[in-house]
Amino acid sequence: MGSPTASAQSWSPCSAADVRPRLFVVTGPSGAGKGTLIRKLVHERTDLAVAVSATTRARRPGEEDSRDYHFLSEEEFLRRVEAGDFVEHVEYVSGHRYGTLREEVDRILASGRSAVLELETEGAKEVQRTSPDAVTIFVQAPSFGELERRLRERATESAGEIGERLELARRQAQEAGDFDHVVTNDDLTRAVGELGTIVDKELRAPEAMGPRRRGAMVVPRQGRRERP
Repeated sequence: MGSPTASAQSWSPCSAADVRPRLFVVTGPSGAGKGTLIRKLVHERTDLAVAVSATTRARRPGEEDSRDYHFLSEEEFLRRVEAGDFVEHVEYVSGHRYGTLREEVDRILASGRSAVLELETEGAKEVQRTSPDAVTIFVQAPSFGELERRLRERATESAGEIGERLELARRQAQEAGDFDHVVTNDDLTRAVGELGTIVDKELRAPEAMGPRRRGAMVVPRQGRRERP
């Protein structure tokens, strides 16, 4: 369902004494700007933290373990999959594996902050099914033309890869109504404000006031997919 328009000044972080931490999942097509919105909002608040993903890909120059990613070997990643250590995980067609460690989410929640996950739509739906108290937010570009422009401006992919991403984005756009909230990223300041309003509203919801539900949040996912 959609969310009312909000200005950047229309929200204020909830007091830690008022609420229990929650799990927020932000999803949407590549190029919608969900990562930018998350980084901007988390930078402005002390009650949110982004869960650092684990990956089997090689570390790139300037990246730090546990800051940018938890870098794991293929063997270690698979061992932890078998042990049930992942909230969610996926293997992309590149052969690299990515996932969210359960302990990473638990660490954030134990600190009194809410955890934010940035996932593709299939992962977000899995969280919906297995952790009904999680809040899912779909981020979309104002138009398909704008989404295409953003992807082409990145200039990091071939025309064929961009075409594949655009086709995936068309399919994902049809899924927007499956999530709790929809944010249109037409203006960064406005969209960040709307995202903050949603977070505050959900943190004040009755289900956020009671004891935190623990245990398995989502089951591990299998399969090979295109990286969103």
